[in-house]
Amino acid sequence: MKSKTFPEIAVQIPQVMIPRRGVDLSKWAVVACDQYTSEPEYWQQVEKIVSDAPSTLRLTLPEVYLGKPGEEERVQNIRSAMRAYMTEGLFEPREGMVLVERQVGGRLRRGLMMCLDLEMYNYNKGADTLIRATEGTIVDRLPPRMKIREGALLEFPHILVLIDDPLRTVIEPIAQAKDRLTPLYDFELMMKGGHLAGYLVEDAELEAQVIHALEGLAVPQTFAAKYDINSDQPVMLFAMGDGNHSLATAKAIWEKVKPQVGMDHPARYALVEVENVHDQGLEFEPIHRVLFGVKTALVHGLKEFFGSNYTLTVCESAEQMLEVVENGDPTRQTIGVAADDHFSLLQIHDTRSNLAVGKLQPFLDDLLKKGEAQSIDYLHGTDVFLRLSSEDGNLGFFLPKMNKSDLFKTVIMDGALPRKTFSMGEAHEKRYYMEGRVIS
Repeated sequence: MKSKTFPEIAVQIPQVMIPRRGVDLSKWAVVACDQYTSEPEYWQQVEKIVSDAPSTLRLTLPEVYLGKPGEEERVQNIRSAMRAYMTEGLFEPREGMVLVERQVGGRLRRGLMMCLDLEMYNYNKGADTLIRATEGTIVDRLPPRMKIREGALLEFPHILVLIDDPLRTVIEPIAQAKDRLTPLYDFELMMKGGHLAGYLVEDAELEAQVIHALEGLAVPQTFAAKYDINSDQPVMLFAMGDGNHSLATAKAIWEKVKPQVGMDHPARYALVEVENVHDQGLEFEPIHRVLFGVKTALVHGLKEFFGSNYTLTVCESAEQMLEVVENGDPTRQTIGVAADDHFSLLQIHDTRSNLAVGKLQPFLDDLLKKGEAQSIDYLHGTDVFLRLSSEDGNLGFFLPKMNKSDLFKTVIMDGALPRKTFSMGEAHEKRYYMEGRVIS
């Protein structure tokens, strides 16, 4: 069956691959591969839980293993597992969008699985496409991900894409009509991931309702009025939430294969979950930084990079540092600093960025470039931040939260945010791999 496409809004109705009845879904679904990158023990525990059961753990490469011995063998095993699962008839193909409901941390958030047209996406700085990156894309991070996707039979996305729908016209009406949808799955996720349920949108009227609502958001005059901009500015309908580099990888692969396969090919599209930035269950969490193998004193590095344009204030405890960053004056953009159980508050007086992370990241990049630190990791959650920051030779930076209602206008007016500016929830709240799609 040829999938329905709606080129004006860059949407295709997907054919999703759902594990057949009898597959243990609590072992099938694992969290996004770019989580727990400094915690190999997490993935070791997942290995024990999955054992030899069918699982998306066999179809993805946790980034904790990137650049480590055995990486190439893991990539080959992923391709072999995809072929084996398809040959064994593990999947049941279903045509239609999927309403996803995720309950975790006492909150419920909803999304719609659909395909987006990669022809309408550009991750480069200054892009004005219908689908845009919200943060800087690190092009150097794409080749290892391209190696995994290139030649793969299937895709299993952890990509979350946002729409700015304050009147709740797209997703929420589908949830209210849930009795007209076909249940697909309903189960508890492993490793404190909460509960996941999915419903197939087969009703033609409901499908048309979604498309009509998205078309309404993309009307140039409506778009311009919403953000108080000129009506000749290109519309941004979709903004990246999570999985920025995964979608960029799909785009890079599509540009590479397009001359050989032609425009009517499944690789032109990427399966994603679309969520409303106004969903009450959606939280924007900060992404903290930890430098490993630091070889210079913090104060020396700050003075060398910022001169006198910063203030560093010593805290009595971790609790005081966390309280000020999380609940203090948001206009002061205070960053917590932690090392060897010593804690401080950093304010950088630099008007070139309106966000604390935008002021901090160039400094961290400079330290890495000069060899004053060996590596950096980006992580979620207070506990892991404090644990890693306390280890010998490490230096942690605790970032304040970004207001999610500012996202679309900031990207429209200023372009992509600094990389790793925000996260949609903490690590265990990230999307778990569930639905797949044939891409070759």
